[in-house]
Amino acid sequence: MEPPADEGTPDGPSTVGDAIGGATVFPARVAARVLRGPLETAVEDLLSAPEVGRILDRALSGPLPEELALSLARHQVVERVLRKLAANGELDRLLDAALASPRTFALLDRVLASDETREVLERVVAGPEVRAALTAQSVDFADQVAGGVRHAATGFDRRLALRPSKTAQFAGLASRGVALVVDALAIVTASVAIGAAAGLVGSLVGGVHPQWLAQSLLSLAAVGIFLGYFSLFWSTVGQTPGMRLMHLYVVPQRTAGQLTLWRALVRTVGLALAIIPCFLGFVPALFDRRRRALPDYLAGTVVVYGDHDGRAAG
Repeated sequence: MEPPADEGTPDGPSTVGDAIGGATVFPARVAARVLRGPLETAVEDLLSAPEVGRILDRALSGPLPEELALSLARHQVVERVLRKLAANGELDRLLDAALASPRTFALLDRVLASDETREVLERVVAGPEVRAALTAQSVDFADQVAGGVRHAATGFDRRLALRPSKTAQFAGLASRGVALVVDALAIVTASVAIGAAAGLVGSLVGGVHPQWLAQSLLSLAAVGIFLGYFSLFWSTVGQTPGMRLMHLYVVPQRTAGQLTLWRALVRTVGLALAIIPCFLGFVPALFDRRRRALPDYLAGTVVVYGDHDGRAAG
């Protein structure tokens, strides 16, 4: 059975409807194009009116902005929008476009070149938090390095000992050698500083004459620094800075407590005598159960491993 003629084909009503709709919307489009300029002018005049400004000020000073912000946060509007943009890839496209824009680079250059940015960076870098973090990292790094050196030196102490000790508290040649190198560097630094100061004073008074007298005074100063360095450290705290770095401690062999100044001076002289013949004065430490060298025999002392507070272990 054929459909009634007045119903038309399936495409008939749609085509007629589109034509009617287009004819209806066309005047609105023409009116929008014609009235765009006047409408924009009217909107600008409306927004610039003082009454509208007072209304906006009253609205912004009231609870409306806070309520709106709380409502947005409560319903997670921003998070939902960002998730949707990230899901369809629009967020990545927007970020790429923003980063690739020359305006972004120009804005960053202006911000970085501004005086306010430099002031903020100076405050951050010079702040106590940054200094404390750098100090803590430096201290931790130095402790790790020193701990590694101590561990390696202790292992060499055990390997170099030809006659093992009954206890593991006596320090061997490797640890004492590293400490002696550190102390030697400190003595050389002090000697150079004193020599430079003496040279400066001598140049102000015309120099020291004859030449042999100047050399003799410098030699006596070097000997005095050597004797004073070891004697004072051993008699006061029982360890030099190099020994403290290696956690070593000098103690009397038979009595408790620290060394007297006289015994520390005798040990310093013994140290010099042990060094002069190509360090042969330290050879007895390879065979002695307490790892004593020539300075220890002369002063009646032993060198032991100490804890982090510088106190003798064991």
